[in-house]
Amino acid sequence: MRIAMLGCKGIPGFASKGGGVETHVEKLSVRLVERGHHVSVYTRPYANPDHKTSWKGVQLITLPTIRTKNLDAIVSTFLATMHVLFQDVDIIHYHGVGPSTLAWIPRLFKPRAKVVVTFHSRDRFHEKWGMIARAYLAFGEWTAVTFPHVTIAVSHVIRVFCKKMYNADHVLYIPNGVEIVDTVYGTSALKKFGLTPNNYFYTLSRFVPHKAVEDVIQAFKKVETDKKLLIIGWADESERVYGEKIERMAQGDPRVVLAGRQTGEALEQLMSHAYAMVTASRSEGLSIAVLEAMSHGKMAVMSDIPENLEVVDHSGVSFKTGDIDALRDTLQWLCGDEILVRERGERARGVIKKLYSWDSVVIRIEHVYQELCKK
Repeated sequence: MRIAMLGCKGIPGFASKGGGVETHVEKLSVRLVERGHHVSVYTRPYANPDHKTSWKGVQLITLPTIRTKNLDAIVSTFLATMHVLFQDVDIIHYHGVGPSTLAWIPRLFKPRAKVVVTFHSRDRFHEKWGMIARAYLAFGEWTAVTFPHVTIAVSHVIRVFCKKMYNADHVLYIPNGVEIVDTVYGTSALKKFGLTPNNYFYTLSRFVPHKAVEDVIQAFKKVETDKKLLIIGWADESERVYGEKIERMAQGDPRVVLAGRQTGEALEQLMSHAYAMVTASRSEGLSIAVLEAMSHGKMAVMSDIPENLEVVDHSGVSFKTGDIDALRDTLQWLCGDEILVRERGERARGVIKKLYSWDSVVIRIEHVYQELCKK
């Protein structure tokens, strides 16, 4: 099959400065190529600074955009939609509710192609958006289940929402995936930040308000422990002010370590030798950061939003979202219960092997494509 992916910043994820959607598209597209399909991913200029035309067999098509918070995604997706109308493709796959607002165009002007939308998260609840953007993204939730031939929800929570809100029976649940980690990693990256194995918590995310990194910092500073908190994160240009806020908050406590953006071997080392992972996020679709921690056998300490509770299957510990004192108490408790942390981490890895491997996810999505192409 010939498949086009629209809506992400670009791949590979570390180059695109993206988040979960970029990782999802990268893992999906590369594996589809390995399975014999032709895959094109539309990218934005800043996500492809070297002007590459391919990545691990995936064709990269870079088109202009207007790089502002409100126009970047929709302008790039519109141009990609116009471009794909003139390409020989079987599947046009939009990623995200914002990009899905344009899915009517290929339905109308390229009727032989099949249109798929992945509903990654309810983006209108992300705190960076203003009133107009939130209204547009609310419209995008409707278009995500109305315009495509098939909608894929990455969590049961999103699928249930689509069913109840829009009576959408054609929405399929296929989660995000994650690599199964079997490697024993070294510790050179830990030494760079003054860390020792099994003696630090970590949080991993872009610095955007809804990830609530500041909650993690505030809570940890109140915990009596010699363990450290490693903050692996970065701010896009549009979130520079928030990023600077996080940097200021991290000051004053030598136990709080800022690692910036980490990728590859260094990131794997930092995750694999941690005590546990922490996320205070107020909004998610299905957190790849949590899945990655679980794949390393790490327990997730997480906000109790439904999307987080769904994935861990009793392998993590939750606290009330936004309650800094509750997070502090949870971290204090876990600092003194290493057996529980280890046992739940082992259970977490088992959950990943059973339900969230990328290979199983790709096979399920490939099957969706194949069934559509038969019609």
